Amino acid sequence: MIKLPRVVVMICVGLATTYSANAAGCSFESQGEGRVDSVTDNRTFRLEDGREVRLAGIQTVATGNAALAALLAGRDVTLQGETDAPDRWGRQPAFVFIAGSAASIQGQLLTKGEALVSADIADKGCAGELAAAEAAARQAKRGTWADSTVIKNAERPGDILARMGQFAVVEGKVLSVRQAGATFYANFGRRWTRDFAVTISRRMMASFEAAGINLKSLENRNIRVRGWVEQRGGPRIELLHVGQIEMIGEH
Repeated sequence: MIKLPRVVVMICVGLATTYSANAAGCSFESQGEGRVDSVTDNRTFRLEDGREVRLAGIQTVATGNAALAALLAGRDVTLQGETDAPDRWGRQPAFVFIAGSAASIQGQLLTKGEALVSADIADKGCAGELAAAEAAARQAKRGTWADSTVIKNAERPGDILARMGQFAVVEGKVLSVRQAGATFYANFGRRWTRDFAVTISRRMMASFEAAGINLKSLENRNIRVRGWVEQRGGPRIELLHVGQIEMIGEH
């Protein structure tokens, strides 16, 4: 069992504390197979039949395609997913497995510290598996986790804004939770024009309530959030999935 330096509770799934390369949490219906022709970027590749595939469930943090190419270039792969419907750019989102292997490419990248969990996977078993792989890499300081600045400090909005338009992980203490119109704000500072805040649309309330989360209970709690950085006054991350937020407590 992996002993983490902090107790981290994934709100939506409960954080698993072990990860096996043969875990079946992200095993979905088959969406086809093929041979990798080329690797386009750090999350995307093209098969010899012309299909373009995008890795589901993760966000990569490094530029270039070296990590993915090292795993996939010229390999036969199988694709799995809840649907094979392409995204708006025509890419097929999928969990990817090298032929004959039970270990997903996503799990391998997370274990190596080459990716972050995107927290948009609804399946609880799969979400827990991905979270555990990331936690193992974070504990071992592998890959990107060797850099102590990967997790941004909510008290340093300038550092967060440096990730504008990019996926980021931010940690800090919620000072207040307020509602303005159809939006709830979890504020990490007192100046909305400068400080970091998390926004939650009122339409997300049913999801939080189903997870047993009262937003007001976040006040004075240390949390970790992940998502895309925007600027609306200060830096903001919008919560579109309950799994984007983690509660952090000391031992």
